[in-house]
Formats: sequence, C-alpha cells, structure tokens
Amino acid sequence: MGIAYHAASKEFHLYNAQVSYIFCVMKNGQLGQLYFGKRLRDRESFAHLLETAVRDMAPYPFEDDRSFSLEHLRQEYPSYGTGDMRYPAFTVAQENGSRISDFVYAGHRIFAGKPRLDGLPATYVEDEDEAETLEVTLEDRITGTELVLAYTIFRDMPVLSRSARFIQKGPQTVTLEAAMSLCVDLPDRNYDMTDLTGAWARERYVRCHRLHEGVQEIYSMRGHSSHQFNPFLALKRPDAGEHTGEVLGFSLVYSGNFLGRVNVDTFGVTRVLLGIHPEGFAWKLGPGESFQTPEALAVFSERGLNGMSQTFHRLFRTRLARGRYRDAVRPILVNNWEATFMKFTEPQILEIAREAADLGIEMMVLDDGWFGKRDDDTTSLGDWYPDRRKLPEGIRGLAQKICAMGLKFGLWFEPEMVSRDSDLYRSHPDWLIGVPDRRRSLGRNQFVLDFSKQEVVDWIGDRMADILGNAPVSYVKWDMNRSITECFSTGRDADFQGEVFHRQILGVYALYERLTSQFPQVLFESCASGGARFDPGMLYYAPQAWTSDNTDAVERLRIQYGTSYVYPLSSMGCHVSAAPNQQTFRDTPLQTRADTAYFGVFGYEMDLCALTEEEKEQVRAQVAFAKKWRRLVMEGTFYRLLSPFEGDETAWMVVSEDGRTALVGYYRTRQPSNAPFLRLRLAGLRGDLAYRIEGREGTFFGDELMQAGLLLSDRASGVRGSTVRQGDYQSRLFEVYAI
Repeated sequence: MGIAYHAASKEFHLYNAQVSYIFCVMKNGQLGQLYFGKRLRDRESFAHLLETAVRDMAPYPFEDDRSFSLEHLRQEYPSYGTGDMRYPAFTVAQENGSRISDFVYAGHRIFAGKPRLDGLPATYVEDEDEAETLEVTLEDRITGTELVLAYTIFRDMPVLSRSARFIQKGPQTVTLEAAMSLCVDLPDRNYDMTDLTGAWARERYVRCHRLHEGVQEIYSMRGHSSHQFNPFLALKRPDAGEHTGEVLGFSLVYSGNFLGRVNVDTFGVTRVLLGIHPEGFAWKLGPGESFQTPEALAVFSERGLNGMSQTFHRLFRTRLARGRYRDAVRPILVNNWEATFMKFTEPQILEIAREAADLGIEMMVLDDGWFGKRDDDTTSLGDWYPDRRKLPEGIRGLAQKICAMGLKFGLWFEPEMVSRDSDLYRSHPDWLIGVPDRRRSLGRNQFVLDFSKQEVVDWIGDRMADILGNAPVSYVKWDMNRSITECFSTGRDADFQGEVFHRQILGVYALYERLTSQFPQVLFESCASGGARFDPGMLYYAPQAWTSDNTDAVERLRIQYGTSYVYPLSSMGCHVSAAPNQQTFRDTPLQTRADTAYFGVFGYEMDLCALTEEEKEQVRAQVAFAKKWRRLVMEGTFYRLLSPFEGDETAWMVVSEDGRTALVGYYRTRQPSNAPFLRLRLAGLRGDLAYRIEGREGTFFGDELMQAGLLLSDRASGVRGSTVRQGDYQSRLFEVYAI
C-alpha cells in the first residue's frame, strides 16, 4: 500500500496490491484524472494517459494550445462554466452572482491512517497502518475559498474513500449550490450500469442496462435515501458476471437526499458523480466557515459482482459498523407487530414471551402502540410516555417480567415524527417541518419533526434516554415512516432554507450518536417503513436494518439478493412471519420461510401462541439451527449463485474464511414438470479438500463441487418417486464440511 507523489510530473498514485488510482496537476493548475483500475506498476510519469486533441468548437484557456480543452479532458473535481460542458462536481455562487471558479493546486499532505468526518458517518481504521490518506488543497484566489479533496486508500481492500471540504477564507460570503463527494471520469463507455431500485415492499431490485450517451441517474429528494433508489451504483464490463470480470462499485455513506449520475459524452467519456442532491440544496459559507461532504466509496473488482460485493461486505461489517454488536452475534428475537399490531395488552405480550422462551428464542420486542394513547396510526407520536391502560407498570415493569423469563427485551421508537393528535404537536407546532400558512402534507397520518433545530433533537433524546435509562432495554428498533414534504424550518431566515434537508439528517445522526454512546449495551436496528433508509450512513450507528416490511419468503429472495450487492448479511434483519403472508397473501411452507431468513439476522414476526404443536417443534429446530450457523452467516464470505431475477431458482451460499465450512441455500418458486437433471456450481471452497454434505453419502472434492456442481435433482424435478418435497415455494439447505 502506498501513496506516491512524483514532483516532476505532479502526479499522485494511490495503490495497494489490487488497485491503482492516478491523477495529476494539469498545466492550468486543476486536477486531471489518469487511471482507476487494476494495480499498475508505479513509474515516474503517467503523463501519456492525459490525452488531448484539437477539436473544432471546443473552448480552450490557453491561446497557444488549442488541444487543451476542459470539454474533453478527464478531470478530478470539475466545475462548470470555464470550458467543461458536462455536469460539474460543484458550484460556488458568489456575491456578485457569478458561478465561475478556478480552484488550482496549492499543496498536499500524505499521512497514515484515516481522519473522522465531523458529524458524519464514515469508514474508519483501528490501526494507522490499515490505510493512508492524501489531502490535496486547491484554492480559488478571487473568492479566497479553499477546497480540500480527501482520498484514503485501504491496505487490504480495493477501496478508495473520497470526500471534499470547502473552507471560506476570503472576506465575502459564498453559497455552495452543489458539492458532490466523488467524481470519476473514465476513458470509455463500455459498461453496463447496475443499480438497486424499487418501492415499499419490493426494495433493492437489481436493474442492469447498457450505458448510453447522455445522462442516467439514481436519486432521492425525499429527505432520506428511499425505497426507490439506493445510494449505490456499479459499472461492469459487458462480459463481467457474478464471479469474473471487471466491476467498479460506488456507494455514498449518507442517509439523506442524494444523486448518483452517470454522464456519457458524445466522445464516449463516462463521468460518475455521487453526492448530496443539489436540488433544494444551498449552503452559505461566511468567512471562516466550512462545509464537509459525506464520504463516497469506490471499489474495484476483477472478480465480478461477487468480488465487488464481498469487498463492500467486509468494509461495512468491520470498518463502518461500530460498537459492541459489530462483532457479537445478534440475539434471535420475536417481534409482536404482525401478531397484535397496536391493539395488545400486557398479558398478550407476556404470553408470546413465554412461548418464545420455551422455543429457545432470546429476545422479545415490543413494537408500535406502547405510548400515549396509540391504538392506531393517527395519534400520539411524540408522546413518549407508556400507555398505562396497556402496560399498568410501564415499560420498566413489562421489561422486568420478560427478563425474568430469561429473555432480553427490545422496544420500538419512531423519534423523528409527530402526530397531529399529540401533546407534543399541541405544545410545539413550530417544531414541525412545513411552511407557515400553507397546507402541510400528511404521510401515514404524521408530520416530520424539524431535526435541524437542536432543541428538538435534545427534547426527543431526553425522552428516549429516560425510557432506556430506567428499564432493562437491550434493543431499539428505530423506525421512520414518511418522507419530507414542504421542506421549511419555521423561524429561520430565507438563507437557511437551502440547508434544512442536510441539517435534518445531521440532526438524526447527532441523536443516534448521543444514544449509542450513552447506551452502548443496546443493539440499535434502523428501520424506515422497512427499507427506505437502508444505507451505509445508518450502518455506522445501527449495525443492522429491517430489510423490508415485506416478509414473504418468495419476495424476500429478490429483496435479500439485491441487498447483498452492497450490504453484508450481518446487516439484514430477516424474520419468519405467518402464512398466508400479510403483504402478499402467499402461503409458503414454514421451512421455506426459515431457510430464506437464515441468511441474515434471524428472528420471528408472528404470534407464536397461534402455532400448532407440530409447528412449534419446527420453530424449536429452526432456532437451534440458526444459533448453530449464525456466526458463519455473520462473518463468512457470501456468494450469489442463481438469481431470482432470471428465473424460478435462487441459490446462494456463505463460506468460512478458511474455506472448510459452508451453508448453501437453494430455492425453487415454481414446480417444474418433467424437468432435466439439475446441478448447482458452488463457489469459495478449497479445490484440494474433500467435503461431506450433511444427509448425503460419500465425499466430494471442492473442485468437483465448484466445477461439476452439486447434484440437485434427486428425482425432485417433477417426476415420480421424489425423495424431497415437491410443489411451489420449496427450499433446501446443504451443510458442507471439509473432512
């Protein structure tokens, strides 16, 4: 690993054993991009990679050099208006109305380790030897604004971290109208773009399409990262697949409005921009003030999409998630939501808890409805006081009774919202986001609290801390159930309004930071109507997230498969729910529901008291199985084998670091008729080792299982005499052990 600066050529080369990233100071003092990809041998100059040409109609800053045009040069952090006609990485508006800037190289520093980003989530190192950081300082001499571009290269992972910091050192006030975290200019457009799209109950579906001239983008302007798009995109070569080929992955460590834009010009140059969405964003910088962009991550893989995903998984699991539960196994829980919704009594909750304890489950979670007078979703958000009608002895009394059964206790909150019918709304109507004298849109019968105001964050934090500090709570499910509309902060001046979206999410981060620091023993799980804020920013505070409100096993195959493109299994809350499913009304076998949920943070979302004795025995066996495999699921290397987006079969597996143990999941959503024999090619095993498969006779070498494949047919292809279950929605697990 290293960061080399070649003074003669004014070039920077960031590299480790797997990846190289190279850029230079160009003749105009701005930064030009030279290379991002597989590791290159370092040399004194890569100047030949900066290609120039004379092209008609192209503007040029030097009268004696028509070949030097920003319209056609690949750049590191470009602006608009001085020759480059593509979308810029930033825009700085000045007091005279000009948006023209000229940030030129002023210096740099290289140092071991990786600094924190104040008030923002970001990846980190535990030892300075794990990474090296470069900070390049540029300055605009007219405005006196300083721009610091930060780059961190990790020692053992093909990962580059990027961010930008603007510091106003001049006498005037400037306004940032756009400030991306990352720009990468690539020399060609021969890529397929992969992103994760969807809506409520079908989050993070995989979409892939060829790049074309013009703009293709993903975004959110909802105040959160959204169900619709995830702050991630990948560019893969057309011949790249799950296990081979070149892939570039980009992810933003942020939970608010974002933009991921791929701009292909008519000469085939591909520009990738990733950062805060500029719509509705305007950040004023007075003398001495600064602005820090969120962290963006760029990953290189020559081992296909799985290679890219495995890098993100390792990075997010070990160097983004924090706290006690980063490395600890997560408790198997049951949540009462789909069993009782908001209308429950303490005896009902205790009855479910007793069943849970008998079945080997480790935690009982009380969901929405425990506070204020909350019998439905029209009331009481913001009134974080126990409802004594339902819980005569409050949260403390209920929690103590559940803990006495040998279970841990967890609790649901939705701290960022307020109901119209609440004491908080009546006391502080000025604490809502919205424009005075204009209609405020409702979402799920609630409004958004203005977390850009410190007094709001402090008040909500005090209420939550009072509950958590006075009851044995081991887990918090932190929900968020609506987008921001009519974005306006009451009592603030006009110049402040362009900062509200970003300050809102900074307030959320600040509250998370306070509570996770104050209650380090509590496991926090983020939730946002399921997966509306499943992003890297949240993983910094909560090591797991509720993957989707859709708990149907068939739909979860798609949702979990797509989520795995970026996020580790240790981050995915995956529960077994009742059938027919409450979202899709599909009736799937209890085994299939569990076989899908094992590949995540396992739990239940059902009324355990309604199960038959036979079903309870199944659940007891499932809980034991989950406990046996949860360490491997959390820490192992995950491989996608068959895609649910390409047919009726899905397969994946997780392998121990030493390649000696694996758990394979195979799922078939539709029963074939008189189908051919089937084989599933495994991955990640050691070719020279012999393995046994639980329940099968004989042994199999790793190279055989990976190349010839694991035989799946077992006369189970819609023919008579089958030895395994038949029908739709079937699943099978294979436990693989090296001899």
